[in-house]
Amino acid sequence: MNRNNLENLKGELKALGFDDKIIKDMEANMEKNLPGFQLKTQLPADKGQIDVTLNFRQSGQSDYYYFNRYDLAYSKTKPLENEQKYIVISPGDNNKNLMKKFDSPVEAIDFFKSQKGKSELAIGKATGNDLPFKTTLATMNEGKVDYVAKEFQKDFYSPALTNHFYVEKGAGFPVNQAANLLQGRSVYREDLVNRAGEQYKAWSTFLFDKPKDKYGNYEVKQFSEGYGYDVKKAVEEFKIKLDADPKKQEQLITDLKNGNRPVVTVEGKDGKDIKLRIEAVPRYGNINFYQVQNGAPEKREDFLKLPKQEKERSKGTGKEKGQAESQGMTV
Repeated sequence: MNRNNLENLKGELKALGFDDKIIKDMEANMEKNLPGFQLKTQLPADKGQIDVTLNFRQSGQSDYYYFNRYDLAYSKTKPLENEQKYIVISPGDNNKNLMKKFDSPVEAIDFFKSQKGKSELAIGKATGNDLPFKTTLATMNEGKVDYVAKEFQKDFYSPALTNHFYVEKGAGFPVNQAANLLQGRSVYREDLVNRAGEQYKAWSTFLFDKPKDKYGNYEVKQFSEGYGYDVKKAVEEFKIKLDADPKKQEQLITDLKNGNRPVVTVEGKDGKDIKLRIEAVPRYGNINFYQVQNGAPEKREDFLKLPKQEKERSKGTGKEKGQAESQGMTV
């Protein structure tokens, strides 16, 4: 194994926000000298979970490995409880069932749908071939699905949201930003490069209402510096009680630029403080507010320092502040 190659890839994965377990798994696979391999992990989402697949390939001329892409699949299926697995059960030889276990609902559903005979998709805690307690989610007979539990039908029949994210020597969307993009949020990067090779800064968001490109990726809309969105100034327009510590204020802005929904203290209409989540919305030059527990949206006008009419007069208009500048970036 090429030790310099290993150290470079470790640095790239860390820069993209992958944890130590993924890095150790990568090293173990590189030691096997495989021509290529994939690593899988999961990230939590507001609703459901996001499956992450990292793709590695070895050079045809050396033992050098390349990491140029990772893939995300977002399913709104409720996360499993501790130690539970998705399990696809099919008849085997000698009256023994074959059981294949999954952490990912997307992979479990895809594998179940690929079966040709009798099969069952369930969740439970399996030890070896023993499955004392399980909850049936779907069944199949002679290759045709004949039952899907009512509470699981939406998850079963709704395809996961997927996208490829390309990286070059560790440069690309960090995995936390990629996960937020797939959940419909906007993220900010300072190291984007246009077709002419020029570096620029911009907010990016996915256009889910547009067709995917030929590679299966969503179209990206960008809002560059010329668009005029300043997330710090946007925050200051609302009755958000910022921490006295400048570092914590800076962290709040960083969270918003990464597409996160940090919790803040806001003065409500009745003058009492409440906890809410906030999100950057560069397209409309604004901030969105959500309840902490269930994610339900709140009216941002209720938390403005200035009434809506005064705010619009101070800006000259309440409409979008210009056109987004498209830089032709690929994710």
